[in-house]
Amino acid sequence: MIINLINPNTSESMTSCIAEAAQLVASPETHLRSCHPLHGAASIEGFLDELIAATGVIEQIKLGEKEGCQAHIIACFGDPGLDAAREVSNSPVIGIAEAAMHTATFLGHRFSVVTSLCRTVAMTEHLLIKYGMEHQCASIRAVDIAVLDLHNPESDAYRKILESCQEAIQKDKADAIVLGCAGMADLQKNLTNALGIPVIDGVASAIGIAEMLIRCGLSTGKRGCYAPPLAKKYTGWANNL
Repeated sequence: MIINLINPNTSESMTSCIAEAAQLVASPETHLRSCHPLHGAASIEGFLDELIAATGVIEQIKLGEKEGCQAHIIACFGDPGLDAAREVSNSPVIGIAEAAMHTATFLGHRFSVVTSLCRTVAMTEHLLIKYGMEHQCASIRAVDIAVLDLHNPESDAYRKILESCQEAIQKDKADAIVLGCAGMADLQKNLTNALGIPVIDGVASAIGIAEMLIRCGLSTGKRGCYAPPLAKKYTGWANNL
């Protein structure tokens, strides 16, 4: 099976990090088309970044469809462009935030999200409401580290994330932790071992869900909300839709 793994920002290093984390959990028969847009935001840390990134997601969805991808994963915790991607794709499209939140509900009564910057907390709150998860989320905690600094040793990211997870467990009574950034994917195993509760990386969760949907022969319903876009004239980059 072929899965389109899309990093919506333009960072090659983050694309590699996401691909490595995904490969660890992917089935042997799964081929990953790991990619990112050529144009857009270097990191996604606000509503404008999400809006710009969504156009790159759609471009990569279309390219993936042409290359025979059987499912698509949007590997950014904001799930940018998810609904539009489901309109244009003939295959399932999974956002890592939605995948992680659903996975967390299988493993605990309530979960906490540990994310990067404080300014992204409101974005996560919007997603919780959209996905009907607001009553199952114990808290959202931000370590206030920029996405592209997560792998910079000087940021002390692992320690700060670990401490935020511990606070979520002790103060917020979280049974599981959802990592609120695809750039944290490589920390999941160490955090799980250190904390003793499930720590969910949305990239890994999305891979498992995508493979399940492909095996079951399931895809997005195309007769209602996610019906193909109406035929009309587009200009600029959208002219090729």
